[in-house]
Amino acid sequence: MNYSSHSLLRARVCDAVQEHYCLRFEDGAECDGVPAGALRWSAELPAVGDWVHARRADANLALIEDVEPRSTRISRRRPGGGQEQVLAANVDLIIIVMGLDGDYNLRRLERYLVLAAESGAEAMVALNKLDICPEWPARLTEVRAVTSNAAALSARESVVPISEVLRGRTVVLLGSSGSGKSTIANALLGESRQATQPVRVSDSRGRHTTTRRMLIELPEGGALIDTPGLREIALWAGQDSVDDVFAGIAALARQCRFHDCAHAGEPGCAVSAARGTGELDPARWASYQKLLAEARYHERSVDLRAAAETKRKWKAIHKAMRHHPKYNR
Repeated sequence: MNYSSHSLLRARVCDAVQEHYCLRFEDGAECDGVPAGALRWSAELPAVGDWVHARRADANLALIEDVEPRSTRISRRRPGGGQEQVLAANVDLIIIVMGLDGDYNLRRLERYLVLAAESGAEAMVALNKLDICPEWPARLTEVRAVTSNAAALSARESVVPISEVLRGRTVVLLGSSGSGKSTIANALLGESRQATQPVRVSDSRGRHTTTRRMLIELPEGGALIDTPGLREIALWAGQDSVDDVFAGIAALARQCRFHDCAHAGEPGCAVSAARGTGELDPARWASYQKLLAEARYHERSVDLRAAAETKRKWKAIHKAMRHHPKYNR
């Protein structure tokens, strides 16, 4: 290959550590990648799963010139700040892994499902460790009341329920530390490629055995993105995504007499009526209210940032115009 060529090659980001990337080109070759000057100062850097156009600098390094538009993006609010953190891009299927031990939490699952709904990717729930949970059928029923696409499995014994839905797609594993993501990844890969560790007996929590997001090609086609456990899942999502996950509650709200009903006992409130009869689970209603408030805060903050950025750009334009020779004659 002529490394002095300025032609751009298409590649996929399979590893990312700050501004250093591992790129896999369409011919199967891999090399390190760094953002070119223009891209480094753009609003958004590449994420694992992104398709990029890169220029080979030499046999071991490529300069990433631009990022292709994403078909899907999985994002959360960055911990400790208000900015977006893209966890993975161009994912077809999100598998939310939840252990059937102390990791089991329907309210946290609903939060993951809102994140998935906002991404645009299909979502599936994998209830792992059924071998240590005799009551797993009841818990599977509980999860299927929240989302229909769920399966119970023991990753140490079989991952057939997951492998059957891959079909050459790009899949990402999301979940808490200790839920069994790396064990599932190893089973799908057919080798012990991802390190695993036992969870603490006291709280079923695990340490970060996967320390960064990595895209790995699957033996039978497609790709798998394994991720570190998420301790914080601050929403980067709007109200529509919350309503998608809580479709039953959203449908009830549309039946209220008043379109701006606060669901606090107003006449003709369908939500209050359902709560009174027990049709609406109080815990699910409380979760809906919490996530909806968070989504509304997100929408307001994004609008404010967008307005501030627009104001900053126009201020810079007007300043440049005032200093243009045309206006100093």
